Amino acid sequence: MTAPQFTRGRLNVYSGPSDVTRVARALHGVGRKIALIPTMGALHEGHLELIRRARRIPNTVLAVSIFVNPLQFGPNEDFERYPRALEGDLRACEAEGVEVVFNPSVPDVYPPGSAVTVHPGPLGDELEGAIRPGHFAGVLTVVAKLLNIVDPDYALFGEKDYQQLVLIKRMVADLNLAANIVGVPTVRESDGLALSSRNVYLSEEDRKRAVVLSAALTAGVHAGRFGADAVLEAVRNSVAAVPEFHVDYLELRAGDLSPAPDEGPARLLIAGRLGAVRLIDNAAVQLGGEATAEQAEAGE
Repeated sequence: MTAPQFTRGRLNVYSGPSDVTRVARALHGVGRKIALIPTMGALHEGHLELIRRARRIPNTVLAVSIFVNPLQFGPNEDFERYPRALEGDLRACEAEGVEVVFNPSVPDVYPPGSAVTVHPGPLGDELEGAIRPGHFAGVLTVVAKLLNIVDPDYALFGEKDYQQLVLIKRMVADLNLAANIVGVPTVRESDGLALSSRNVYLSEEDRKRAVVLSAALTAGVHAGRFGADAVLEAVRNSVAAVPEFHVDYLELRAGDLSPAPDEGPARLLIAGRLGAVRLIDNAAVQLGGEATAEQAEAGE
């Protein structure tokens, strides 16, 4: 079998899992580390920030996977119309110095007859999992597959999908997987809206209304010194100013998403809908003390 070609310093695009695995083994064999940024494509500045963070890791090949994972979409969700922009994504990866892009098809990742998935445990049925049953089983299954195929030393994920990040870290620890999982702070528009590939679905008016999420989180962060009840009240009051935003959940949890402490670090999470578009966001909160400047900025 012909070995897959890899050109150092150039963008190398692969669709076959076995090709990526052989390239990864060859890179590890010469002492190179691999940093993986898993994506569903439609790359935006948030994804590019993950790539830039990965670039800071010495002696590391940057790898990006582009795969719209059907397993994490529910029957009434937007799998078919999820934004796909492969040519633009490849240009962005090349401009950012990415050396490996893994762009498999659905049968490449889930061959006919595939039946085994990763169960996320009880946390997978809470928050996002309660609204989107089965979502996190799909997420963890594809992430586990990507970690096995690419065999990265590091895998980077954004904190915007905070519950996803917590569950991936837990899966890696519980299943004794080798990758180091790195969380990267949420990247925001100038008005505070967290970047998301789904933001393109927002109408002009709903795009203006969407800043209510980051504004509400900022209010909650500043109320942290008065305790959990004050945080939640501040967020509810802020969100009430935009009745078009329908809240799915608003919760305050510990950093690992267990119940929130009475004092100390916590995580504030909110999700809901503007029209047909679902938005999520979160922020670190210090309960019973002053918010740090980093936490206070745009709800972070």
